[in-house]
Amino acid sequence: MIIAYARVSTEQQSLNRQIDLLTGFGYEKMFTEKFTGTKANRPEFDKVMLLLRKGDVLVVESLSRLSRSTKDLLNILDELEKREVKLVSLKENIDTATPTGKLLVTVLSAICQFERDLTVQRTREGLKASRARGKVGGRPKTDSKLIEKAVKLYETKSYSVKEITELTGVSSATLYRYLSKQVAF
Repeated sequence: MIIAYARVSTEQQSLNRQIDLLTGFGYEKMFTEKFTGTKANRPEFDKVMLLLRKGDVLVVESLSRLSRSTKDLLNILDELEKREVKLVSLKENIDTATPTGKLLVTVLSAICQFERDLTVQRTREGLKASRARGKVGGRPKTDSKLIEKAVKLYETKSYSVKEITELTGVSSATLYRYLSKQVAF
């Protein structure tokens, strides 16, 4: 089955150009959505991924309509490959059913892995340099007096957790963590 997917980021944008290109290519089923690409879960795209089976073809107008980032694109491509689903991107003229398409995806993957490795390396170097200067990473500790105040407010049962967090500046996660420690003893 050939499944087409088109996406724009806002309600004000039109899908017409993408739909026209995908119609020219041909498909059996089309999914469209007006949903930001920055979100991991896109309802219509999630439906597409559930529907795709071995031997199917997913066709998109461009790779940017398919993924949120290079890393996301590689994850999607990897998932499609595992499921033996072919991808066609009209704008980039990529068809993973062809040797050239497979090569382009491999090159993209290698570049992304290189980018990830450099990020990890830079992070490690930055942390090492900070430690050498006496800096300690992580979140700053919450003032124990504020935590005590938050716990006392909670124990009065006169305030909601939201009100307590607003009054004290202690996050709900921190409050619950300290409350669970009290119960454990």
